[in-house]
Amino acid sequence: MQKVKFINLPSIVSLILLALLLTFSNQTFAQGDNQADTANEAEQTTASTPEADGVGDTAAGEALFKANCAACHKLYKKATGPALFGVSKKYDRQWLYDWIHDSAGLIASGDAKAVKIFEENNKSPMTAFPALTETDIDNILAYTDTEKSTPPPPEVTTSGGAGTGGGVSNNIILGALALVFLLLVVMLFLVNNTLKKIATANGVAYPEQPKRTPIWKAFVENQFLVFVSAILLLLASAYFMYGFFMQVDVNQGYAPVQPIHYSHRIHAGENQIDCKYCHSSARKSKTSGIPSLNVCMNCHKNISEVSEDTYAMGKNEFGVDYNAEIQKLYKAVGWDEASQTYTGETEPVKWVRIHNLPDFAYFNHSQHVTVAGVECQTCHGPVEEMEIMEQFSPLTMGWCINCHRETNVNVAGNEYYKEIHDQLSKKYGVDQLTAAQMGGLECGKCHY
Repeated sequence: MQKVKFINLPSIVSLILLALLLTFSNQTFAQGDNQADTANEAEQTTASTPEADGVGDTAAGEALFKANCAACHKLYKKATGPALFGVSKKYDRQWLYDWIHDSAGLIASGDAKAVKIFEENNKSPMTAFPALTETDIDNILAYTDTEKSTPPPPEVTTSGGAGTGGGVSNNIILGALALVFLLLVVMLFLVNNTLKKIATANGVAYPEQPKRTPIWKAFVENQFLVFVSAILLLLASAYFMYGFFMQVDVNQGYAPVQPIHYSHRIHAGENQIDCKYCHSSARKSKTSGIPSLNVCMNCHKNISEVSEDTYAMGKNEFGVDYNAEIQKLYKAVGWDEASQTYTGETEPVKWVRIHNLPDFAYFNHSQHVTVAGVECQTCHGPVEEMEIMEQFSPLTMGWCINCHRETNVNVAGNEYYKEIHDQLSKKYGVDQLTAAQMGGLECGKCHY
């Protein structure tokens, strides 16, 4: 029998296993180094954190500051009043007691410092807080001495795997499996070639395979199969074409990027601002309207930056820098944060419309919001949970008709519907009327 030369497979396997072992060892050492670096950084951070010193309780001072001072003052930048960071080092503590208790009286007494502050702030005396004790003021001053902290940068995961801890990453596991699969393919190829050589050396002939009719030729010659296939192809084409045309101008899920990011999750959700505070025209108009930027400035004249927790959440989870978006608002309305004045240099904000009905369809917000008492979330979905506003409902005619068929009209204490409800309830023999029974399916209601 003819000798066949084989590749030394054990050597190949040994090299592959050695490479995998080296890769795993390098990753383990790298993870150990990263953990050690993290531990060292934590120790350095802990060691560098100074203990709170001085007079007053910082935590109690923060609560008092937010309750009494935050409306006009901020720690690190000017608002209606000057920034208060480090104010305890600028003025005598007893003088601060007198100023906070009765600033107007101190100004009237001719105190030089009081008069100077009064003139620098447009001759507007500070609100008096006689109820605050000296201990309360000490706590507030301790809070104003707090150094500004910056939010930590988002963690960057260098490992390609989804696992945590010191385990092997998914990329290494997948790479090992791919190498094993490739090794099996090579082995099968070598075995096949070896068997062919052995068969040829021993004079074994391969049986000739009969020629088969090509599939396409057999299909063409079978007229019944061609007919059935053509019918199925036409029906499938009609089905997909119908589905395509039914999606024309149905924009459910549409969530465009706006020129100024507005988080309904923070405003309507966390801060529980009523929808109709901004969209006030929904109560009495056909459209809900886009609130003017002056409505935004009702709050953001004093709120120029978000809290550190919200800021970190926006940067890490949603990739939004909320403070930068507030600066876009200031630029649009012409607000100079440093001088707390309007410059008159405004810029239009080109909002992108999200909900848009066809021109031939009539919809009145006031009819639904004020008369029918429909909640905004019924059509617009859970806006209090949306970081980016999107079209929640399909807003198709079928969707509107189903709502009219299923929704009972609330007539309790609603004189608008009393007379027509009394007449139609006798006609249909029911106590509760749906919007459809009260004419909600008439074509002229929405198409006139």
